[in-house]
Amino acid sequence: MTSGGRAIRARAVVREILSRLPPDLRERAALVPVAFETRPSRPDIEAGAAPDDLGVFCGPSLRDADASESDEVPEITLFLDNIWSYSGRDLATFEEEVERTYLHELGHYFGFEERDMASRDLD
Repeated sequence: MTSGGRAIRARAVVREILSRLPPDLRERAALVPVAFETRPSRPDIEAGAAPDDLGVFCGPSLRDADASESDEVPEITLFLDNIWSYSGRDLATFEEEVERTYLHELGHYFGFEERDMASRDLD
């Protein structure tokens, strides 16, 4: 599957996830832009991302007390080439991992820590 095809599939998976969320969560989640990149860029890595990360959340979470005063905008980035490789280049596994990674990063937006993700099987 081409890089463009992976982006199309990933966008469809994210749209489908949003459609399944309860209305109150859907409204909040829809406010967070999702970027689809091939892999972490040099600035991402310099900011702490690993070259093989599947996704990252940047910006204030909903639990941050000063989030409304921040100029930083929350954003989720999914690294599609990394997810494709991690999934063994299998489309069904790729789609499952896009879902899992998106929900993991969305959890960070909602303020969950890594231990919270593990308890929700999103680690």
